[in-house]
Amino acid sequence: MSKTTRATQALAKAGIAFTTHSYDYDPSVDRIGMAAAEAMGEAPHRVLKTLMAEVDGKPVCVVVPSDREVNMKKLAAAASGKSAAMMKPAAAERLTGYHVGGISPFGQKKLVPTFLEEAALAEPLVYINGGQRGLQVRLAPADAVAVLGAAAMPLVT
Repeated sequence: MSKTTRATQALAKAGIAFTTHSYDYDPSVDRIGMAAAEAMGEAPHRVLKTLMAEVDGKPVCVVVPSDREVNMKKLAAAASGKSAAMMKPAAAERLTGYHVGGISPFGQKKLVPTFLEEAALAEPLVYINGGQRGLQVRLAPADAVAVLGAAAMPLVT
């Protein structure tokens, strides 16, 4: 597995301190983020999952703890919209240039508004997908917010 992806290149170019962590990706699991946390021996609230959604038909990226679910009403409000829904996997892959299970908020093909669950800011370090199935990057959540230009808000149920 290559540890150089568009995501890691984007972080390096921005001067963000991070480390990469690999795990055995299992495509058969229902909850990829939870499986990643278990495989790495990390608490699920520190392993963040990257989801692609649409608010009033416009794409957004959402980064939340792997053991939580996005509250669509909160996401719509965060994006100043009326309704939010998950993006279809094929559309998410086309938009980001990453495969489902390897979607990272860093280095996506098209920049979209990004929202991060504010509770993650309480952690000194978090894990976020590194742009490849089975690859995570560990970094300070404030650095993730800064490099993504993300809005940190309450997004989970």
